[in-house]
Amino acid sequence: MAYIRSNQQSFNSPHAAKMSEGQCQRLYWACLEILERTGVCLYNQEAIDLLDKAGASVTDGNRVRIPAGMVEKAFSTVPKNVALYNRNGQRKIQAGGHRSYFGTGSDCLNIIDHRTGERRLAVLQDIVDGMKVCDALDNIDFVMCMFLPSDVPQDILDRYEMEAMLNHTIKPIFYVTTEFAGCKAAVEMAEIVAGGADALRHYPFAACYINVTTGLRHNEEALQKLLFLSEKGLPFTYIPSAQGGVTAPITIAGTMAVNNAGVLAGLVISQLKREGTPFIMPGWGGNMLDMKTTVQPYADPEKRSQAIDFSHFLGLPTFSLGGCSESKMVDQQAAAEAALTLFTDALFGGNLVHDVGYLESGMSGSLPQLVICDEVISWIEAFMHEVVITDETLALDLIDEVGPDGQYLDNPHTMKHFRDRWYPNLFERSNYDSWQKKGGKDLGTRATDVVEKIVNEHEPERLPDDIAKAVHEVVLKEL
Repeated sequence: MAYIRSNQQSFNSPHAAKMSEGQCQRLYWACLEILERTGVCLYNQEAIDLLDKAGASVTDGNRVRIPAGMVEKAFSTVPKNVALYNRNGQRKIQAGGHRSYFGTGSDCLNIIDHRTGERRLAVLQDIVDGMKVCDALDNIDFVMCMFLPSDVPQDILDRYEMEAMLNHTIKPIFYVTTEFAGCKAAVEMAEIVAGGADALRHYPFAACYINVTTGLRHNEEALQKLLFLSEKGLPFTYIPSAQGGVTAPITIAGTMAVNNAGVLAGLVISQLKREGTPFIMPGWGGNMLDMKTTVQPYADPEKRSQAIDFSHFLGLPTFSLGGCSESKMVDQQAAAEAALTLFTDALFGGNLVHDVGYLESGMSGSLPQLVICDEVISWIEAFMHEVVITDETLALDLIDEVGPDGQYLDNPHTMKHFRDRWYPNLFERSNYDSWQKKGGKDLGTRATDVVEKIVNEHEPERLPDDIAKAVHEVVLKEL
């Protein structure tokens, strides 16, 4: 019998948007107006000369006003998604659209030591332990160094961070450097591991996170990194920092306009330097200075999701922010804020969600908190799955066969499909007596046990000895 179903529609996952297309369009026009009317200050002569030659207006030495047409042209050459590989050349990330991947953050001064509960300055071994934990966790897709090591020479600590990441995980890396020389050193190390500059360009497993002073002031080192990486054809994020009430209007719309004008300026420069340069924009916007505490919050609700909507409107991949908390310890607030921020970024389609495991507004990090976030991500992934409505899943013949008085526990259909449902690794589902027999441990204690087991037992795939030696020689160049 013919069984023709015409024009069936389905949602492949839950989805949401905070801003309409019309609102995104108005924000885009506002960014273009800022670039044309107000302009940006650039502290790099090569960047100024590139824009000047392309038709921008340069006044007062470094005040550059960029015509809208130059922005539109940049969108014709920039890739709409960015692929990242692991250290072995396997593609692991295709950032773009509504695909979400999750990773840690960088540069926490402190760690909440999982063995003692003490908040202390981080050391290099904390990065090593963190990379082992990241390497073992299924739902951490990329890594950042997590901590600033206090026990290495501070002028080249970024070299030690990169070396530790390369040695202790094969997952894709986002690196941060304190100045331009560190960026060049990180690329040199990555090229050694990849087998040369061409190999790294074709199979990039490391990308740079570039911090920019503000949307309207682009510092020398940020522009040096942008130009250097663009020339090499390597991916990077370009992240202007606009603080509502300080370096931008306090309103979310005003802050986003200033911030994203800076993003578009970076986009234009990257494409002028090398067409086709992979460019990743920030997936958060509307940052503010908390007027009660003078702290920049990480987990505040107002700034979330609209920047992701804007990135989808522009068609650019995003580096967004989730799994973080203002809490000073692994507690109920930390779990709640981490879960909420991860959930919103996944629901709205942030691409590269970083800062997983952050505490204290980015001042501290915690490996047990990272493990808890890994479980939250697993829950979110199951939630985001499409509902499969087919003859097999409806099982109407089976329902009729079993009837009102039967049961399905020993049925082959149950055996075939029970693994399709989500089962926790860390969250507790036992009854009370079973939980007590396992020690009656709370979530934080169970997460700490997981960290200790990974640190003691997990062995990431190490670099070959000759490659590791060559990488270490790059670190030692500055000593």
